[in-house]
Amino acid sequence: MTVQMPDVRVDASAAERTDEGLLARLRAGGDARVVVVSGDALALATDRDALELVPVGAAPAGATWAFLGRAEDGNAVLLAAVPAGAEAPSGTRWGAFRDVGARLAPGATDLAVSAVALARWHVAAPFCPACGALTRFETAGWSRRCSGCGREHFPRTDPAVIVAVSRADDEALLLGANAAWGGRMYSCFAGFVEAGETAEQAVHRELAEEAGIRVRDVRYVASQAWPYPRSLMLGFHATVVDAGEAREDGEEIVALRWFSREEVARGLRGEGDVALPGGVSVAHRLIRAWHDRAASAS
Repeated sequence: MTVQMPDVRVDASAAERTDEGLLARLRAGGDARVVVVSGDALALATDRDALELVPVGAAPAGATWAFLGRAEDGNAVLLAAVPAGAEAPSGTRWGAFRDVGARLAPGATDLAVSAVALARWHVAAPFCPACGALTRFETAGWSRRCSGCGREHFPRTDPAVIVAVSRADDEALLLGANAAWGGRMYSCFAGFVEAGETAEQAVHRELAEEAGIRVRDVRYVASQAWPYPRSLMLGFHATVVDAGEAREDGEEIVALRWFSREEVARGLRGEGDVALPGGVSVAHRLIRAWHDRAASAS
């Protein structure tokens, strides 16, 4: 019997991860429920976008397992990561997190991010990057130990900045169309923090590279774990020094556009002539925060 994920938080219960027999006991018991992930797709209800928790025995064969924590009722929540293309558990369907995340309940969204990020790491990193030997998972699926050199490896998280840039009068927002989106969507500017950089230095470098602009008043807003590919998105607002300098790089960013608040409002309602980021992303939150600033100031 599957269970639709209620809107509750799952406690990571990290202290339990050091119990070597934890996963075996939980899989043998009858109370644990499982988040099943294939690639970036989650097992969902067949009739709506709700995360579906399945019994241990309903998870597809050949899964890699991990302990995600405990629900408010004390029952364990496990991850079963299966190869891409696997058949969804009975009574469920696959749904990519990028597509459905904004429509999940908040507690389910947090759980889904952790599940997808951890599952993608297990699938992508079975071998030791130091010596190439096969690794085995430890700490209830939250680390891997090399069978050759003995090194311990942990899920990789890469810091990245994402920035909403406003005009000096705060009446327009600069957004860019990424080449990967075919020009159909405009969003904030983003890039990974390079070795030796602070997050603020990355903001200045990325905006100079992608949009040809200088910025001031760089202000941190919020962060978001994002499993594409394994990022911690650090969200900022900034103010352009000279709006006339803006120019797309022509490679990653194929078009730039200044949006008024009314244009942003239409885009957030899905009524604009171009698409804006979906509600699950921190880009959406940055854009909405800029749009809502006028209302809060009045």
